[in-house]
Amino acid sequence: MNINSLVAQNYAAGKTITAPSANEGGNALLSAAGDFMSTMRASETTAMQAMTAGADPHSLVQALAQTELAVQTAVTVRDKVVEAYQEILRMPV
Repeated sequence: MNINSLVAQNYAAGKTITAPSANEGGNALLSAAGDFMSTMRASETTAMQAMTAGADPHSLVQALAQTELAVQTAVTVRDKVVEAYQEILRMPV
């Protein structure tokens, strides 16, 4: 038995096991972006109803709080991505 062929077989077997699936990361990011946009749309609709039709002030405050939380979360994720990118740039080649 050739050692090179054995190593190549083990490498190929390990490569398929550890390979990420196509739907693994992309769907989570798309889902998070969709949730963010739906929260923004819902709060905008509630705010417009409160200004024009006199909707419940409690629902307006709740929608604004949800929007604030969603924006803070998006900013935090953005900051982490920028921080990771800067860390990669600092790595020696």
